[in-house]
Amino acid sequence: MTIVIGCDNAAVDLKNALIDCLRSEGVTVEDEGCMDSSDPTVYPLVAKRVCENIIASGYTKRGVLVCGTGIGMCMTANKFPNIRAAVGHDCFSAERSILSNDGNVLCFGSRVIGPELAKMILREWIHLTFQDGPSTPKVQAICAIEQENMKQAEVS
Repeated sequence: MTIVIGCDNAAVDLKNALIDCLRSEGVTVEDEGCMDSSDPTVYPLVAKRVCENIIASGYTKRGVLVCGTGIGMCMTANKFPNIRAAVGHDCFSAERSILSNDGNVLCFGSRVIGPELAKMILREWIHLTFQDGPSTPKVQAICAIEQENMKQAEVS
């Protein structure tokens, strides 16, 4: 498994802790920045790099995005085709992001969650896989709405 990770300057320490956690689990990590707290790159641009990397992989990679709350990264990531991002500050939400919604990006807020809980959630999340079943029609509906909205945006 390969995880593409990125953060803004408010979340460098948590991102680095998550990278260490992922590597200890045998996961390949691709770091899209920010590399230190003095980097002024705004979170939407980091989310863009991460999502474009996932898309270029043919969606074989997953992503982790970290900012102050996780919300801005999540909103930005969900602007990309076939990216289904969720804020996962608790185990159940992170689990359901995969099992109910076939999510591929997990977002954390460094001002919301501590590193040990974030690592625990991440360890569980990386081992989950969406299974075809009762949630499949819901994910298909999400994808259909996304495609419809993208077509409308192209016309505008």
